[in-house]
Amino acid sequence: MSKTRKILVLGAAGLIGRFVTDDLRARGFQVIGIARRLSSSQKGRALDLEMPLLAMDSIALVWLLGDEGIDVVVNCVGLLQDGPGGDVVAVHRDFVTRLLQAMKECGRAIRLVHISIPGAATDDRTAFSTTKREAERLIAVSGLAYAILRPGFVIAPAAYGGSAMVRALAALPLQLPSALAAKSFQPVMVEDLATTIAWLAARDVGDRNADAVIWDLMQKEPMTLEGVVDVFRRSFGTSDTPRVRLPAFTLDLGTRFGDLASWLGWMPPMRTTAVAELRRGVSGDPSAWMAATGIAPTDLNKAGLRVATIQDKWFARLFLIKALVIASLVVFWTVSGFIALFVSYDAAAEILRSHAFPPALVAPVTVLTSLMDMTIGVLVAFRRTSAIGLMAGIGASLGYMLGAAILTPDLWIEPLGALVKTGPEIVLALVALVTLDSR
Repeated sequence: MSKTRKILVLGAAGLIGRFVTDDLRARGFQVIGIARRLSSSQKGRALDLEMPLLAMDSIALVWLLGDEGIDVVVNCVGLLQDGPGGDVVAVHRDFVTRLLQAMKECGRAIRLVHISIPGAATDDRTAFSTTKREAERLIAVSGLAYAILRPGFVIAPAAYGGSAMVRALAALPLQLPSALAAKSFQPVMVEDLATTIAWLAARDVGDRNADAVIWDLMQKEPMTLEGVVDVFRRSFGTSDTPRVRLPAFTLDLGTRFGDLASWLGWMPPMRTTAVAELRRGVSGDPSAWMAATGIAPTDLNKAGLRVATIQDKWFARLFLIKALVIASLVVFWTVSGFIALFVSYDAAAEILRSHAFPPALVAPVTVLTSLMDMTIGVLVAFRRTSAIGLMAGIGASLGYMLGAAILTPDLWIEPLGALVKTGPEIVLALVALVTLDSR
């Protein structure tokens, strides 16, 4: 009977949602995966759909649940921090409110499996955690069949956000500040999480063992954040690499840059909310979950991780470097254009005059190229237009090189080699372009 159950996974493009969707299908369930946006590699699957989930009202959700004949809804939708893409109240509270209303009105007995966060409500300090807890309270009083799952730090084959940051720390010669490194950080393998959801999906809605449950999903043996990073170091073969311990102030500095980047459309792992949640720690009691399901969670310390492949190592090393590459290109284009236009306009124009550039074109070309450079920098800075800016930067660089070769070829042998240095900038832009995807 379980193989005929129809499951709707909301947030099917994310770290948890993607794995759960594929895992449930492999187990024989009929699964529809829905996400606001699917990555290019996730598109093309017949039952994976792009839909504006957060914009859907309860009527649209009723139609979705009833028309598709859904038996189980797995809600993996979440947002770490407010930004241009949405706000946590709309994602965690308002959307759950509409979803619960739709489940009541669709005329079917449906179980809700909701992915939340571990920890005590008294420790909730961020908008992320307080709205997550508010969603739990709404679900608990809804009268519907539900299971609230509170996974610890989820370790999956894919990496995103915090899981990518842990890999980067393991691959690079860095250590977290001592106070943060010692925080409780109980992990859970995504396979254990998926097995739990499959166990719930196979139960009838009236099964009391699977109804109105709130479970912490994590290994029973405690671990610290540094301990989790050490497991990844063993996987990467970097356990014996000398490391520099970061001073505490670097976290606060990093969150400032991360928050700025988030308002430009990027989703960096180092943001105010992320660091606040790290300082809170990840802990819980998985006993009730283990007793009800019979699942013995993987002990990361004992099981370890598979030996990292070369693609794992490259990703981990490039994860933090990618931000540096993007930032350096933004500064390069914006500052160079600003200096040429406002600080050293006469000197910039004189370069053209001294190389027999047509006098009537000196001023217009100086102004236009300076504005173009600054525009490229701004385009690269915003996530939505970054690819356009990077391609424009490559095109502009090639144009500068070609134009100089035709009009002022002696610029190629200038002592400082300004045009020769344009080549590495093109390569850097290509690196940024091919690593632009975040999922």
